[in-house]
Amino acid sequence: MTKIAQLLQNIEKPVFSFEILPPLKGHGIDELFKAIDPLMEFNPSFIDVTYHREEYVYKNRGNGLLERHTTRKRPGTVGICAAIINRFKVDAIPHLICGGFSKEETENALIDLDFLGIDNVLVLRGDAIKSEGTFIPDPNGHHYALDLLKQVVNMNNGKYLDEELNPSANTNFCIGIAGYPEKHFEAPNFQKDMEYLKKKVEAGAEYIVTQMFFNNQKYFDFVKACREMDINVPIIPGLKPLTTAKQLTILPSIFHIDLPEALVSAVEKCKNNQQVAQVGIEWGIQQSKELLKFGVPCLHYYSMSKSEAVQSIAKAVF
Repeated sequence: MTKIAQLLQNIEKPVFSFEILPPLKGHGIDELFKAIDPLMEFNPSFIDVTYHREEYVYKNRGNGLLERHTTRKRPGTVGICAAIINRFKVDAIPHLICGGFSKEETENALIDLDFLGIDNVLVLRGDAIKSEGTFIPDPNGHHYALDLLKQVVNMNNGKYLDEELNPSANTNFCIGIAGYPEKHFEAPNFQKDMEYLKKKVEAGAEYIVTQMFFNNQKYFDFVKACREMDINVPIIPGLKPLTTAKQLTILPSIFHIDLPEALVSAVEKCKNNQQVAQVGIEWGIQQSKELLKFGVPCLHYYSMSKSEAVQSIAKAVF
């Protein structure tokens, strides 16, 4: 596999990539392949595969007893990465998250990835699940993405949880992290968020993928702020095409981002979601072309495992 940091530093022209969601439990992988197939004509350099924690509720069984009931699960991130590499011959990058994993489970997942030859990972804290409200780490896991990152770096240096493992094999992961042009919603301010980001880069992160944004000036300002703080790793812009009118409220609520008034106004004039999707495609094309002029190394699209809008944008850009 190609190390993403090396790829981005040695490219002759910007590359295309996208992110997918694992199918919900009980769904087959063929529907995911159908979403990927139309995007392969643009020669993606890599495909990100998200990881989602199990969501659950507690049901009252009577007599004061509660039973935990799983309501939503997207398993298979590691297996999907292997399947993508095997089928499409393209690098697949799994997300690693803190929530829902103990340190030992993380170590075992990294060992599996290493054995499969998957040597790029995107390290994230992960979001709170709906039943929690706020993020609650596994009792034996990591509270912060920085700590998870350090565990990956330790394994790259041959340091495992069991210090008596000697000698121990060094892994060779290239580590990506998330960046927030509009600030992580839990950070007290933008400056503090940038300080957290710098700590991750100093600890060994080799590239940054941004949260989605719809105003390119947010990305330009973010890159400038990074460079002024000597954060000099590649910064990949993450883009999400609008496809439905509901996303005007859903996206700001979930991702804590602002939508430009011009985009909101255009969507509000639409009579149906087909028209909304067309507005989203046109906005995405304009964003992409402006970012390419700025000199980004890669355009990364959050496809949500639906290819139509991303395919239309890529046709106009690549």
